[in-house]
Amino acid sequence: MTHVLDQPAGATAAVTPAGRAARRRAVLEWIAVHSLGLAAALFFVLPFVFVFLTSLMSDTQALSRDLVPHTWEWANYKKVFDTPGFLTWWKNTLLYAGAGTVLTVVSSLPVAYALAKFRFRGRNLALMLVISMMMLPPQVVIIPMYLFWAKQLGLSGTLWPLIIPMAFGDAFSIFLLRQFLTTIPNEYVDAARVDGCGELRTLLRVVVPMAKPGIAAVALFQFFYAWNDYFGPQIYASENPGAWTLSYGLESFKGAHHTDWNLTMAATVLVMAPVILVFFFAQKAFVEGVTLTGVKG
Repeated sequence: MTHVLDQPAGATAAVTPAGRAARRRAVLEWIAVHSLGLAAALFFVLPFVFVFLTSLMSDTQALSRDLVPHTWEWANYKKVFDTPGFLTWWKNTLLYAGAGTVLTVVSSLPVAYALAKFRFRGRNLALMLVISMMMLPPQVVIIPMYLFWAKQLGLSGTLWPLIIPMAFGDAFSIFLLRQFLTTIPNEYVDAARVDGCGELRTLLRVVVPMAKPGIAAVALFQFFYAWNDYFGPQIYASENPGAWTLSYGLESFKGAHHTDWNLTMAATVLVMAPVILVFFFAQKAFVEGVTLTGVKG
């Protein structure tokens, strides 16, 4: 009798029918949730697995129903790299995505800072204009923009008509950064101003270190957009193969190897790999930045 009374209350509750039912329900919920998560993961991962396995097949096996390579043809990737122009497409894509990302962040951050921390007449109107620019499809303005860059400035056949405009800000990047900067308490900015910091110094020394997740999210969005952009290079660079990017060059590669599905899949893997690696290593900052942009409006 004394032994029973000395047991903790939780131990007694755990052996009751209600305790066993609650534990069984918790286990079933855990299994259900993780099963759904596993099914969703397989739904997204299996297409990549199929592309990767097909890229390592021989020419004849790639046209069959086999799912696993009989022999692992790693030489397919070397054949893709040896394709004339492929390395040039890589260099052009890195230039477009890298320079475009830097210019977008540098030009959008001051505008977002002004919209988030300055109090001036017409601020809400300026924000509405930024949002309205997000709703404007690029196809609407492509004709006048093409006439300006190609006919007036003679920059057709290059990627500069796509890179230079990024130095003047991007509506989506401005809005996303502005939403993130509103989560930074104004007391930090006010304290920096009281200590004698100008607005530029306050932005660089106080705001930027605290806004790294938001900046990372904007940079990744812009990098992914530029890396995968097909419409822009098709309009401005299609006449010059030396200015093609990977997204546009891949279409040409597919047309030249329309029966060599193994080489086409190998080229696809090489195009996707940098984006997947960048997101894998930066996903924490990316998710944090996107999440915090919706905390305060």
